[in-house]
Amino acid sequence: MSDIAMIRAAAERLRGHARRTPLLSSPFLDEIAGRRVLVKPECLQHTGSFKYRGARSAISALDANVRDRGVIAFSSGNHAQGVTLAAREHGIPAVIIMPGDAPAMKIENTRALGAEVVLYDRANEDRDAIGARLASERGLTLIKPFDEPLVIAGQGTTGLEIAEDARALGIERADVLVCCGGGGLTSGIALALEADAPGLRARPCEPEGFDDVARSLISGQIERNTKLTGSICDAIVTPSPGEITFPILKRLCGPGFVVTEEECLHAMALAWARLKLVVEPGGAVALAAALWRKDQIEGDAVIALISGGNVDREMFLNALDRFGDQI
Repeated sequence: MSDIAMIRAAAERLRGHARRTPLLSSPFLDEIAGRRVLVKPECLQHTGSFKYRGARSAISALDANVRDRGVIAFSSGNHAQGVTLAAREHGIPAVIIMPGDAPAMKIENTRALGAEVVLYDRANEDRDAIGARLASERGLTLIKPFDEPLVIAGQGTTGLEIAEDARALGIERADVLVCCGGGGLTSGIALALEADAPGLRARPCEPEGFDDVARSLISGQIERNTKLTGSICDAIVTPSPGEITFPILKRLCGPGFVVTEEECLHAMALAWARLKLVVEPGGAVALAAALWRKDQIEGDAVIALISGGNVDREMFLNALDRFGDQI
């Protein structure tokens, strides 16, 4: 099980490799939100998302003999790129199983980083069966996207940075809004905040129609989404919170936020106009919640994490065109 000691150990392994992203601000965003808004831009992390942290944490902790045989991962894009780069840095092979309907840019980037990409039809093929066969044939180690202690520990290093930077800014109490899929990032941040900034509270943010974590926190047990596709926030759409992540979320997180796709697109446009950040829809849900769920947030400041920036050109231009007169 992940704990603060694992997160601190991951931070040491990531030192000199992962980028330390800052907290950014804009008076224009503050005005919309009605409070101080601080943005943690993990879209500036290697491969364009926080996923590199967890991938590097897990791969660097493997026994060398095991690691040298290579790794395998399932991903629609961001975890794929994080695992592939971390594998490349260690000089080992990476096989990534991706749905054929994943954004083209994410598939192309994963291949460009050196992975062997195996595409599958998520409606008619079993990715687990494909992965099990390849792992068995080649002796590959599976790097899970979120329900893995070493991955959670790597994502938790984001929380250590938030705690340190918030303390330097004199922020002792605030909600920390986190884009949430299976809960690896949110649970890692929650553990880090519990240890280093107990006045800061992690809160998961999800797109409308795929709010399994928010519903799970209400019911007290793991809830599942009725569908797995159909959201522009593909990067954070998962069937349910993880068996490892949910107990952490239940113990440490405040209530979840749910935002619409329109609000995500608007947040993308504002992030570009006011912070000069390129953000993907799934990476914008926390900022959207910070801006338009103000009555559900406590305190004079809010911290919102942007989880990724790997967006197709058409989607990004759509956001700018739709909300260009409102930024």
